[in-house]
Amino acid sequence: MNYVIGHITVKDPAKWDEYRSQVPATLAPWQGELVFRGEKLAVFGGEHKHTDTVVIRFPNAEAANGWFNSAAYQALIPLRMEAAEIDLISYSAT
Repeated sequence: MNYVIGHITVKDPAKWDEYRSQVPATLAPWQGELVFRGEKLAVFGGEHKHTDTVVIRFPNAEAANGWFNSAAYQALIPLRMEAAEIDLISYSAT
């Protein structure tokens, strides 16, 4: 399994809602599945600047890379950048 984790700070809630509404269609061809979306309650150690987190599961790294590099998702990146500050990281589950 491969997971893409996004650490998010929303800048424009209306644009963020627009972006979020379009992401699921970009995940489907790559078997991407939303696992978790939530807001930060506390930081128990270290520093974490973002307020929200999203976790998306893919069957493998190739699917995650395919999704991120797909024309459908790439077309959403300008909207994402206007809507929020995001650190988007891919992890391999061991």
